[in-house]
Amino acid sequence: MINWILLGVSILFIVVGYMMRRKKVVAIALVAIGGFLFTTRLLSIIFGPQEAEQIKFSIMPDRTQILGFSVSYTIIFTWIAMAVLIIAALIIRFTIFKNPKEKPEGAQNAVELVIETVANYTDAKAHGTGEFLCSYILTIGSLLVMSAFLELFRVRPPTADITMTFSLALITFIFINVYGLKKKGIIGRIKSLASPTPIVFPFRIISDLAIPISLACRLFGNMLGGMIVIDLLYTALGSNAVGIPSVFGLYFNVFHPLIQTYIFVTLTLTFINEAIE
Repeated sequence: MINWILLGVSILFIVVGYMMRRKKVVAIALVAIGGFLFTTRLLSIIFGPQEAEQIKFSIMPDRTQILGFSVSYTIIFTWIAMAVLIIAALIIRFTIFKNPKEKPEGAQNAVELVIETVANYTDAKAHGTGEFLCSYILTIGSLLVMSAFLELFRVRPPTADITMTFSLALITFIFINVYGLKKKGIIGRIKSLASPTPIVFPFRIISDLAIPISLACRLFGNMLGGMIVIDLLYTALGSNAVGIPSVFGLYFNVFHPLIQTYIFVTLTLTFINEAIE
């Protein structure tokens, strides 16, 4: 009975909003509220009220059996993200760059602009590291964005797994020391850790060892937090979860991951630059 009453109220809101077209702000607000009420109540009448769900959160993702092996869903979704990126790269290579033009235009211009932007940013933050680091930064950034994009399909993104983020942070830690040793050598690297006085050497060692932990926990915490907020929103709204979660999802599944990708990439370049300067 309540649903039918609210359905009638929603229609009234839409009609009143349509009649108040001169007051655009009020009219838009009434039509939007009426449309939301109409949609949620109509779905509730057709499909019945949504049953309350129990929310369960786990630090570690679920696992499944594949060919007799216990495999984490993180691995599966990471493979999916990697497959999408590889296919996209092959399409770009054999279509856009099959016969590249000297003066780029259209799609070729857009791709080259992205590569040039990443290259300039990499060189500005870690000057003299070469093209390989630029390729790594572009690859890792693409993987992080694609992993977050998977959450739009209501699956747990790979970056919401501490083992995934720690693996990425460990690669950064390796690059920090590889570039540091390549630039300064073993003796020079030790001297830089003991600068300006040998007293700080043990503290610098502890600080360097904390880098992968810090990077991993920061990325993991932010991505897991965003996932939890969206799940809580769906549960709290219940049958009214129409449209509103999608709006918040634009932030937590698009804008927020882009920020986290930018932070991870920037910190990676900053730490590498500290090791070589």
